[in-house]
Amino acid sequence: MNRTSMPLLPRAVAWLALLGLCSAYLVGGLTKLFDFNAAVGEMQHFGLAPAMPLAAAVIALELVGPALILLGNRYRWLAALALAVFTFAASMLANRFWLLSGPERFMSKNAFFEHLGLVGAFVLVAWYDLTSRQGDT
Repeated sequence: MNRTSMPLLPRAVAWLALLGLCSAYLVGGLTKLFDFNAAVGEMQHFGLAPAMPLAAAVIALELVGPALILLGNRYRWLAALALAVFTFAASMLANRFWLLSGPERFMSKNAFFEHLGLVGAFVLVAWYDLTSRQGDT
């Protein structure tokens, strides 16, 4: 797909759509930043070690990734792919619906596929960003 095959959204609408896409990561990063002990506890809950550096890395990704996407600089594609990989990995770890039953399975399955939708959206952002840059060269 090139720039002419899809109508471009007005800049403000596109930015608001990207803000919506990134909102959970911004809120999550800020929440973890202001309650670092809870962020470390979350890493420990999922058996991730070393918990403290991993919590710091997640906070950095959840704040820097959306910032790069919203600023629209030349690394937006990389930030979008990083958030896609992170979201997929986190969903595989936290939403293992295939191991659950009953209402827990239902809720976890919904969350898994919602996160899979976010992964797809971030891949589209990266793809669109990269292909539109090729047209600029």
